[in-house]
Amino acid sequence: MQPRYHHVRHINLEFGRIEDEHLHLLKNKRSESLQDLETLNLNVCQKISDKGIQAVTSVCPNLKSFSIYWNVRVTDLGIKKLSQNCRHLVNLNLSGCQSITDVGLNSIADNYPELEVLNLTRCTKLTDDGLQQILLKCSKLQSLNLYALSRFTDEAYKKIALLPNLKFLDLCGAQNLSDQGLSCIAECKNLTDLNLTWCVRVTDVGVEAIAQGCSSLEFLSLFGIVGVTDNCLEALSRFCSNTLTTLDVNGCIGIKRRSRDELLQLFPNLKCFKVHS
Repeated sequence: MQPRYHHVRHINLEFGRIEDEHLHLLKNKRSESLQDLETLNLNVCQKISDKGIQAVTSVCPNLKSFSIYWNVRVTDLGIKKLSQNCRHLVNLNLSGCQSITDVGLNSIADNYPELEVLNLTRCTKLTDDGLQQILLKCSKLQSLNLYALSRFTDEAYKKIALLPNLKFLDLCGAQNLSDQGLSCIAECKNLTDLNLTWCVRVTDVGVEAIAQGCSSLEFLSLFGIVGVTDNCLEALSRFCSNTLTTLDVNGCIGIKRRSRDELLQLFPNLKCFKVHS
């Protein structure tokens, strides 16, 4: 093997025609080259199963970032093996891994107290119980993506307040999120990016709490929320006018002052007015 392939740190196999047998070959013939591997991207490698995950992670003890976007074959067993083999993960992307349940989340929560980035987009089998374990035990999270997960309730959302370092939060489609839950999230003082698209139960009360608590907010989408009015924009303007650069209020029929010019009067640093098309 060529010297340049010794001590590989980053492998990107996204959209590759990779199967379990290829990962077993890596383990059996190139294991010494993977000891220093830090980043492994297996996004959309849909033929990989738990067996492949177990094989490749068993020879990557220093892995810090693992991404396996849109894989419906990987289950809780694969996540358990990952957490046993790779103890130093700080970035984990499980977006679209629809076979993962709370059991897998418990493995993550128990083994990754240093986790900083977690993407659970469209992991539709998850419930409040699993998410709460993450929020209780992974207190160093800076980015949490819960896009298109409609089963969670305020019981879990309230515990997002336990994440003092949180900067990015995607709650698009959180249909059970109420003003009460959002007011707890407002305790995340370092939040800069918040997606509330289609959070249909939210009203001015919740958004005003975010405005007061998250004065460093740079990105906010309220797209499709009919329960908010101009009052929430006034509150956002009082506390976040100097920081907001992206604000989407399209579809917010209760907001009357939503033309480009009117929004710029309230938020002079706005650069983007539409997140969703």
